[in-house]
Formats: sequence, C-alpha cells, structure tokens
Amino acid sequence: MPTVIFPGRYDSLAKIADLVKKATQEFGLDRLAAYGVETAVDEACSNIIEHAYGGEGKGEIEFNYRIKDDFLIITLQDTGASFNPKSVPKPKINVPLKQRQETGLGLYFMHQWMDEVNYVTAGKTNILTLIKRKG
Repeated sequence: MPTVIFPGRYDSLAKIADLVKKATQEFGLDRLAAYGVETAVDEACSNIIEHAYGGEGKGEIEFNYRIKDDFLIITLQDTGASFNPKSVPKPKINVPLKQRQETGLGLYFMHQWMDEVNYVTAGKTNILTLIKRKG
C-alpha cells in the first residue's frame, strides 16, 4: 500500500481507522484482534498529535501498512518532537484509579495489543512500527 499522508488533526483519526480496518480485514484478523490493532493505532496517532506536535494542525502523520507472510506491519511517521519510550514509566495498573499516573497508559496498551512496537528517530523523522502476528 502506498503511504497516505494525513493532517495531524484529531478529525484524521476516523480516516486512519478506516485504513486500519481495511488492513486487518485483508490480513484476516478476528474482530477482537482487529479492535486491538485499531485501538493501538488510534492511541499512537493521538500521541503524535498531542505530544510530538503539541496540538492539532502542526504537522502530518504518514500512514502505511503492508502484509508480509504472517505479519501485519503498520508504520506511522511524523516530524514532531521525539521521545525515549524507555523514559515513560510503566503504569501501575493494579492500584485504584485515583492513584494512577496520567501518562504512559497508551504506550502500555500498544504493547499489550500488538506483538511488537518499535520506535526510532531517523534525522528529523520519528518512525513507529506496530507489528501484529497472525494466529
């Protein structure tokens, strides 16, 4: 699939979700696994808008997916601020809601829903690769 470029705006999320749904159907995921992929991508794109760009309309999100053997590979690229995923503390999920930290849950859930989550910075481009295995 060729790369599709979306404005870094929350109203782009529905269009991105449509492409993710198409990818999960083409890949043959069951509905629950597909929902996990859709939610992981939605969270990643929301993080790009909120954290990398610091708000809407300040950059673009490049979306691409490909199917290779038993892998669905989704790539998101942006030119916003980079970050170190290891600097995000693991959330304490076994504590009452009032005691939970406000950040880090999205990244945690991406790791729960996807088989691999890889983030690199190449020059001024941030590249997030989300991989789901079949089966």
